[in-house]
Order: sequence, then structure tokens, then C-alpha cells
Amino acid sequence: MEETQDKLMHGYLADMPNPPADGDVVEGPVLSVDKSAIYIDLSPFGTGIIYGREFMIARDMIRKLHVTDSVSAKVVDAKSKNGYIELSLQEAKQAMVWGEVEEAIKDKTPIELVIQEANRGGLLLTWQGLQGFLPASQLSAEHYPRVTDGDKDRILEELRRLVGEKLVVTIIGATQDDGKLIFSEKHSGEESEVKKVEKYEIGDTLSGTITGVVEFGVFVKIEDNLEGLVHISELDWSLVEDPKKLFSVGDKVDVKVIDIKNGKVSLSIKQLKENPWTTVGNKFKKGDVVKGVVIKFNKHGALASIEEGVAGLIHISEFENEEKLKETLQLGKAYDFKITLFEAKEQRMTLSTKTED
Repeated sequence: MEETQDKLMHGYLADMPNPPADGDVVEGPVLSVDKSAIYIDLSPFGTGIIYGREFMIARDMIRKLHVTDSVSAKVVDAKSKNGYIELSLQEAKQAMVWGEVEEAIKDKTPIELVIQEANRGGLLLTWQGLQGFLPASQLSAEHYPRVTDGDKDRILEELRRLVGEKLVVTIIGATQDDGKLIFSEKHSGEESEVKKVEKYEIGDTLSGTITGVVEFGVFVKIEDNLEGLVHISELDWSLVEDPKKLFSVGDKVDVKVIDIKNGKVSLSIKQLKENPWTTVGNKFKKGDVVKGVVIKFNKHGALASIEEGVAGLIHISEFENEEKLKETLQLGKAYDFKITLFEAKEQRMTLSTKTED
């Protein structure tokens, strides 16, 4: 009989929950609310209390509570001198939020958030009261700042365009010590850019759609969430000064893969066309007098086109100064020039206004 009683007592004790310890999140109904404290039933271990600083911090939440409402709170002192179990609503909320953070990271949950601010490194946003950072490197191809040479001021200018916009992001990291989250716009369902480009090789010819036209070239979408850049120098064999005069967003184009590096694809449009320099090798030679149209001035002199895609330099040393050069040669006008250097394989040609020996 005594042995049976011992077993029953052992089973009863084993089934009893452990008493609350500091740091535990507990739950119970509200017993009463007064001007400076709220009491919570934590039977069979006693009564919990939220008062003092914790009461002031959580006063906005406490105003919404009524007797019998169930409340979750975090134990801050399980054995306080006043006989109550001291609790914190704010810390419980934070603990629950961080529990949600862990779940969101684990499940790669998509979250739609409004971008609040931008800095040179990325974007600032908030979720569940926690501040977060979205590095520029974690933006999708659609929103990644399209800036050459890593100009930080221009990157910031592009990122600021996203302030106020809604982006669908996932949490990829969190530091509970400082309460910061790290976000990514590269969603879990997408392959990484590095993995995507593995299927391509230099020399491949692809079809794509232009998604962006900027001063240094055009961006071409070659598959979902993967774009490549056609630099301005790869748009055409002829001199291109404004890509917007040749291309528009939505244009369908064929491109050639000319470089693959760090998950980025560099493309060319002109390399799918015949290089005009290969056909003029037997057509012109040093000493020939040719007709050329002045197409550009630069610090070295003037460029004149003698055929589509084939241009030569008239060096500024032929003139007293830059002003005299521009007086003698006008943009868009045709003049006779003498070829002083012609190397078709190297695509080099120099011209002179001095056509007479």
C-alpha cells in the first residue's frame, strides 16, 4: 500500500509544471488592474505583478487589458521580496517577436515592408518594432543600383528612389543583442545569381528584353531575376553617345555573352554584327585621301567617320589650340582627310586635314 502511495505521489510530482524562473515567459489571466500595477494569476505558483518601470514602459498595452484577459509576460524576478513574481510585458513582447524572427528566418517567410531611409550601404526598414537593414547587395536585379565605378554618391541617389516603396523581403539574419535584423530581397524561391549563370558560357547568343537604359549602357533581362549589362562600348560598332537614342525599355534584343564574373553577366550587341573594320582592310591604305564626317571632339582632337563604324582621329597638334580646331572642323560636316595611319586589325586610324604632300 505504501509503495502504491509513493508511486502515486511520484507521478503527481512528475506531472506538476516547473515553477517559473527568471527569463521564462508565463501566461495567466489578469486578476486586477490599478493605477500603478497589474496583477496576474500564475496558479499554482502565486501571483505575478507588473509595476514600477515595467508598468510605465508597457502602459499603452496595459490600457487595453481587462480583468480575466489572458496575458503573456516575462519573469524578471521569480523570488522578489514583496512575495510576488515580478513580470515584464515589454520583454515578453520582445521575446515573442524574436521567436517570430527565428521562425521567419527558418521558414524564409516573405514580408512586405515600406522602405524608410537609405544610406550608402543599403536601405533601412522596420518590422514588428525592430529595426532592420537591407544591404544593396541583397536587392533584386530590378532594384539594384545601376551605377558604374562604384560611385557612392550615385549609389545613394539610386537607393533614395526606393524610399517609400514597398518591397517583399525575407529576414536572413538577426542580432538580438542590438535588436537589428538583416533583410534580403532575393527571395527563397529564386536561384542565386551565381548558380543561374553557371548554365551560360562566354560566346553564347541569347535573346532578352531591355529593362533599363542608362548613360553607360543598357540592362537586358535574359531570364527571370537575371539581367546582364551591355556597356555603351558594346552597343554598336559606330560611336554611341546616348543609348536612349537607340534603345527603349521593352525592346527585344539578341546579345552575346562576353564575360561572366561573380554571378554577373556582361553582354554585347555589336559583336553579333559584322565588324566593319574587317571589311575595310583592303579598301583603304595609308596615304589615301578620303571623305569623313566629324562626329565628336575629345581631349586628343576630333573623330571623323569615313564609313559606318570606322572612324579616325585628327590630332589636336595640327591646330594652334582647341578653339582653332573647332573653328576649322564642325560637327556633322564632311571634309577631305588624308589617312596617316591605318591598322585595320587593331582598329586604329589617324587622319590629317593636310591632304597635299
